[in-house]
Amino acid sequence: MADVARLAGVSVATVSHVLNGTRPVRPRTRDLVLAAVRRANYTPNTVARSLATARTTTIGLALSAISNPYFGDLLRSVEDSAATAGYTLLLADPREEPDYELTVVRRLQHRRVDGLILAPSARPEEALRFLAAHQVPTVLVDRLIDAPLDQVGSENVAPVADLVAHLAERGHRRIALVAGHPGLATTLERLEGYRLGLRRAGLPDEPDLMVQGYSETEASRQAVHRLLELAQRPTAIIAGNNSMTIGTMTALREAGVSVPGGMALASFDDFPWASLFSPGLTAVAQPFVEMGRRAVELLLRRMAEPSAPASTLRLPPTFVHRESCGCATNGFAPPR
Repeated sequence: MADVARLAGVSVATVSHVLNGTRPVRPRTRDLVLAAVRRANYTPNTVARSLATARTTTIGLALSAISNPYFGDLLRSVEDSAATAGYTLLLADPREEPDYELTVVRRLQHRRVDGLILAPSARPEEALRFLAAHQVPTVLVDRLIDAPLDQVGSENVAPVADLVAHLAERGHRRIALVAGHPGLATTLERLEGYRLGLRRAGLPDEPDLMVQGYSETEASRQAVHRLLELAQRPTAIIAGNNSMTIGTMTALREAGVSVPGGMALASFDDFPWASLFSPGLTAVAQPFVEMGRRAVELLLRRMAEPSAPASTLRLPPTFVHRESCGCATNGFAPPR
């Protein structure tokens, strides 16, 4: 920076203000500094800067199932929002394993991230205790739990109840649910919504019709084959996320069951290509772009105001009505 200052004929402080945007600088002076930066081939030393400011301008994102298209879109939204705010994203996959989740958050804390966005596992207590002990600003995303932390996620209960109600209105009395990984907040809430929808429709809660898909394609494929082997198989299936929808559709195809003629189908989570399926997939689309943006906003606020009250944001998803539920799409709105 001293070399750049000499080349530009300005003070080191002026160079710092230009590079860091900490104070307005006259356009002519700014142009001189930037020209000197190019001549000197200057690159800021981020390690030295972090030592001086106690900030690394990095945000950690601990997110399982990175290969899931839904999480990929959430990741992109978080990264774009972080970059806009001048932060670099460090990404880690906790693998839905509580012990490895703790390892992941430790590694990110050792990298001195300024804050962390975490999609918590089914048992995140150890990881959360570690983050609290080291005073790492933290925001939970997607999976909302009972904890005094900033959190942002989608509504889960009412949308699944709406899917059950819609299928029941179509005359279905045996509606199955392919549920996600046991213990995850989203799995529990979608199961609650499923049971709420059954009660509202006056349908019995039959244990055989709720199977675990473990939020995975292969596990859900096997689970749906078990549903199809029942003496009284379901006539409609709700898949708990997009990976399980793929597994469900695979099992139905393998068994020669048509959709919606042989089985009505609806999904929690939409796909960019869902409208290209034949028939088009009826789904609940989560607001992942807004979810990622709001998670970064909450984290930036938490870093600036560590003592601020915790906020929980529930974002409404969108019902996307297509043909896999067994009806035409014109003019439909989900029941309330």
